[in-house]
Amino acid sequence: MEEGRTTDGVQEPHRIALAPSWSLPPKTLTLANDEVHVWRASLNSQASRVQRFWLTLSADERARAGRFYFQQDRERFIVGRGLLRAILGNYLGVEPTQLRFCYGPHGKPALVSEPGLCFNLSHSEGLALYAVTRGREVGVDLEFLHPDFPYEQIAEHFFSRREISALLALPPQLRSQGFFNCWTRKEAYIKAKGEGLTLRLDQFDVSLAPGEPASLLFANGDRQELFRWSLQELTPAPGHAAALAVEGRDWPVVRWQWPDKAIVKEKRKLP
Repeated sequence: MEEGRTTDGVQEPHRIALAPSWSLPPKTLTLANDEVHVWRASLNSQASRVQRFWLTLSADERARAGRFYFQQDRERFIVGRGLLRAILGNYLGVEPTQLRFCYGPHGKPALVSEPGLCFNLSHSEGLALYAVTRGREVGVDLEFLHPDFPYEQIAEHFFSRREISALLALPPQLRSQGFFNCWTRKEAYIKAKGEGLTLRLDQFDVSLAPGEPASLLFANGDRQELFRWSLQELTPAPGHAAALAVEGRDWPVVRWQWPDKAIVKEKRKLP
């Protein structure tokens, strides 16, 4: 992201252009049993906001933050975990500091005291998505569309033969978008299942053509799996691809924008 300058020579941070259809939340949040809420938020924040989130983190989260070499990565981690605590705390009516997390065998996070409130998160280039549901597994993935990304080479190593054929059948100008459609849908599905790297990416097929509905097409010969899960494309911002995988069908998605929209890039210090 490039930085701009005002007429007096002072640097002025640029902001990520956000896609429409993401609403500011009401004062009182209600999550129905058949709903999926997806939150969009910036991880680039002013120093005071980073400090506020730092104070809500647990000791192990602070230790994880301290292991980041670059300050920007460390601050984004702090904001990302702080936002997760703030969002989940809003649904539960508790202070963010009171939340306790546990982790599945492959690292999928869950709440210790509220296992029925399911969630997942993803971030890329200072933008984050948080998906929240009740009583159904959920996964979300977000990727920045890097220019000159060697997508055909990556697809050859990780995609199924059917997906590779579908990707190469696209016009050249659509293949990059097709690759990231495929990648985010596959990652969201794996994250929802919570199986990590034990589920190989070439063991199942998803749709990928731009404009085609997101769907799980093949799951290692298990037809029941196709009915168990549904996928949806998300459009959080230009230059990004994202996907949602949710257990079950016919669930409405409500898109929320975290109230602090500032997406800035500047150097700061943490205590």
